[in-house]
Order: sequence, then C-alpha cells, then structure tokens
Amino acid sequence: MRMTRLFSQTLREAPAEAQTEGHQLLLRAGFIRQVAAGIFSYLPLARRAMNRIEAILREEINAIGGQEITMPVVLPADLWRETGRYQTIGAEMARFKDRGDRDLVLAMTHEEAVGDLVRREIHSYRQLPQLIYHIQTKFRDDPRPRAGLVRVREFTMKDSYSLDRDWEGLDRQYRAHYHAYFRIFQRCGLPVIAVKSDTGMMGGRLAHEFMYLTSSGEDTLLLCDSCGYSANRQVARFAKPTPSAEEPLPLDKVPTPGARTIDALADFLGIPASKTAKVVFMTAEVEDGERLVMAIVRGDMELNETKLANAIHARELRPATEEEIVAVGAVPGYASPIGTKGALVAVDDLITASANLVSGANQADYHYLNVNYGRDYTADVVADLAAARHGDPCPECGQPMRAERGVEVGNIFQLGTRYSQAMGCTFLDETGESKPVIMGSYGIGVGRLLACIAEHYHDEHGLCWPVSVAPYPVHLVLLPGKNDPYPREAADRLYEELNAAGVEVLYDDREESPGVKFNDADLIGLPLRITVGPRTLKNGEVELKRRDRGERTLVKLEEALPAGLQILAELWDEIGQGVREVPYKA
Repeated sequence: MRMTRLFSQTLREAPAEAQTEGHQLLLRAGFIRQVAAGIFSYLPLARRAMNRIEAILREEINAIGGQEITMPVVLPADLWRETGRYQTIGAEMARFKDRGDRDLVLAMTHEEAVGDLVRREIHSYRQLPQLIYHIQTKFRDDPRPRAGLVRVREFTMKDSYSLDRDWEGLDRQYRAHYHAYFRIFQRCGLPVIAVKSDTGMMGGRLAHEFMYLTSSGEDTLLLCDSCGYSANRQVARFAKPTPSAEEPLPLDKVPTPGARTIDALADFLGIPASKTAKVVFMTAEVEDGERLVMAIVRGDMELNETKLANAIHARELRPATEEEIVAVGAVPGYASPIGTKGALVAVDDLITASANLVSGANQADYHYLNVNYGRDYTADVVADLAAARHGDPCPECGQPMRAERGVEVGNIFQLGTRYSQAMGCTFLDETGESKPVIMGSYGIGVGRLLACIAEHYHDEHGLCWPVSVAPYPVHLVLLPGKNDPYPREAADRLYEELNAAGVEVLYDDREESPGVKFNDADLIGLPLRITVGPRTLKNGEVELKRRDRGERTLVKLEEALPAGLQILAELWDEIGQGVREVPYKA
C-alpha cells in the first residue's frame, strides 16, 4: 500500500478524548476514529491488524475442534425472555421494536441464539460433543465507556460455545479453551494471567478471566507469588483472622457524639477498628422486588458488593437512600440490625465469630458496646462478604497477596445447564432418556485485545507492533533526492520485489520531509523500516531498522530483500519462542 493512497492520516496531537497512552497513539497513528461515546470506526491500519488477530483466533479455535458460524446481531426478545435475562439485564441491553411491533434486542452476547440453534439441531448423544464459534458485532450500552477500545459500547468479539453430554466433556472443552487462549495471547505478543472470576450475568458454576496487567486497568486482582493463587477482587478470598475467644458481655448503650464513621468511633472509644461492626446499606433487586439490605462486615474490612449480590441472589445493587434506611428504623451513621424491621440482613462470616463488637444503637450519637451475633440479632444470610485487599493473607498458603490492576481481554465460563434447561435444549442418551445439553461459553474482545497490545507495545515515539499482528510487517520509506529520479526508482523496484516475495509493505512514497516521514514511521510502529535515500544510495546501500531497537544497518540495495526477510524471520522466531504450555489452574 502506497501512503499516497492510504485513507487515514496521522495526527501531531491526540484529540482531547484520548485517555491512555495506547488510546492516544491509536488515534494519532490513524488507526481509529471516534464516532460517538464508546463507538469507533476502524480505519485501514486497524482493520488489517484486527484481521491478523482474527486469523490467530480462527487458527487456534479451529485447532481444538471449532466450527465457524455467523449468528445475527439483532435477536428476538422472546429468546431472552426464555432465559430470564430480558427481565434481569438493565439499560445495558438495547431494546427496540420492528415495524410489526415485535420486541427485538441488539445482542450483547449469543447464548440465547446458540440455545435456539441447539434445540433445533441437536437431538442425539451421537451429535455431541460440538464446538461452534463466530466473530461478530455486539452492543452493550455501557454508561461509562473509557480508554478508547478498552471499554466500548459496540465491539467485535470471538465467542465460542461448547456443547457436551456430560460435565466431564465440558471440563475437557473448558481446559482446551484455557490452553488455546494462552496460545492466542502469546502469539499476539501480549502477556496475560488467568484469574478466577465472578460468573456475573452469564451464570454457571465456574469462570476464569484472562487479564493483561496494567496500571490503567479497571479490575483489581489479588495475586499470591508464593503459591500462584489468583482471583479477581470480585471473588477473591483471603485467610481471615481467628478472633480471640471472649465471654459475651452485657449489651451497653453509650454516648458517642459525632462518631458517624468507623475511624471516628474507634478514636473516640480508644479501640481498634477490628472491634467494631460496619453496616453498609444497599438496595437490591431480588426475585420478589426491591429489598433494603443491611450488610455487616467488621470495621477494619470493606464490603465486597459482588460477593453480597451473589450471596443474596440479587440481580442489581445500588446504594440505599437515606429515606430507605430510615424506613426500616435505622439511623444513618449510627445503624445496627438491633431493633430494625423489614431489612434483609446479610452478615460476613467473621462477624459471627467475633464477640463483643461495637455497633450502632439506631439513635443519633449513641452506640452499643458488646454486640454479639446470635444473642442480640440474627441474619438472613451469613457468607463471605469481605473484600480482599493488598497485603491480606492468601487463602491457600497464608502468605501476603499483592493487588494489581488489569484489563480483561478474555473470559471462559462453565455455563452447565443454565441456558439449555431454560430453552429446552435436550438430547436423547443411549437409553433414550432426555437430558439437557451441557454448555460452555468463551469470549475474546478483538478491539480490546488490539487496544491492550497498543498499550503494551509503545515508546515515547509511537507504537511498536509485534510482527504477528502488525498491519504491515515492513514500512518502506522513500527519501527522494532533488532532481534525482534514482531513489524513487530504487524504492519502487524494492517495493515490487518485496510484494513479489509475499511481503506486505506500507510504502511511504509521499513528497514529505525526512523528519515527517521518520516521525510517522515511528508513530505507526511497523516492525521493520527500510529507508531508501540519496545519501546511502551513493554507496549503493539502503538502511534497515527494527522498530523495537535503536541500531540501524546498512546493506547493499540488491541485498535488501534477503536481509529484510532474515529480520522478519527473526521477529517471527521471537514470537514463536514465547508460545508455551501454561498449566491449567482451576
């Protein structure tokens, strides 16, 4: 491709909406343009890079038995009603009607579409196992799109779906995806880790996320360097302390003027925060409507809202209003479950083992001393509700864990019968008995993966694409001489030779200054730059430079093709050396 014909343009400055460095560079290098919040156009360079990513996805999913299909973006709402997700998913789902007044949705994911296919196509155990996938557009009306392609509303995803007759088959396909995903990310040059995660709106019994660690990531991960434990903070466990044994003391209401916070309360009474109980009020959407939830954790800990939602089977959670809190007889800042009515009480399991805590008295400027679970109040739910934090002891080995930020670039779910039972996806086994198909779901966001590669591979001058996903492996730069046709003739001839050898080339044949051309080459970041100019051509030479290295090499013009092929082979070999088996960790 000649740059005089290239559709996109580079920018000297990043637009104001650019947030992360990778986002800024994708905009400046002419890869993407924002159409609306969370909605982007992918220009030729980005489209070529995404094509390469998608080719890797197809190769690896095909290698584990995948068959590619295409499912529609627009789906009947009735499919989503069958699984209940039409009712439980909020404003993120785009809903509309067709001219026949039929309810439709834009697909956020395709479990329902797969379920509809399965019940039409799968009838016998002889047809299982199966693995189908597609690479298709999705839409989620995210209220807070950010960081360019990292968090968007419209996106392209590779989603695959495994179909099995039993849980053992699901486990095999789940593990196959686990290993295939590591190969995909390694071939793209992106370092990732796998962590246990919440199943969220997908449902099912097990999920892993593949995380690229970066300070700009939205997710917090808890990692143990001693034993390898890893989990998203949403579900991360930690070894909770064992409270010292104490005899329950009499309940005692004492004045605590102005002590509306745990810190203020602990300071006023001269006690550690661990001797207090923290009450957090949430309003939950549960099966029978909205309920005020009184969640209680120890004062030195934080509530994990995902754990709470899972424990009480809430569809959604939001902070409760002061009016909702007062309606159950509680006083904000001085609340406790003692004497309240109508709230759903959820208690962290450590609270039940902690004696003589300080808790609110539901009266302004007063607290209770010596509050004991079981004697003074009980809960509707007792579960692990506390959030793991940096430095907390690992639940597996007890060593301190570290917290890291990360971006989710892939996920895998063991759905089980969550969708097949709801949609009647059954098969007949050897005995003629009808059984539900066991399903798995596996996703990778193509645009998000591109964004993370850009975030990982750049320097102060621009992008530095791995050869496996670069839009073009070679950037040929012509430095035309004044009134000298030879540099252009030499560059044109080399361009044709590279193309004939099967090497795709971005050829900068523009009438621009050397400074502009070199800046653009660094900004776009293709793996190998070949420069043809009058100064080196005086000695019959051209310049070769790897984008990821500073040194330049001069070779004879007639040796430029084999020398370039050798460098590209080295780059591919470096990618290949990074592809290795990663042990499965449940």
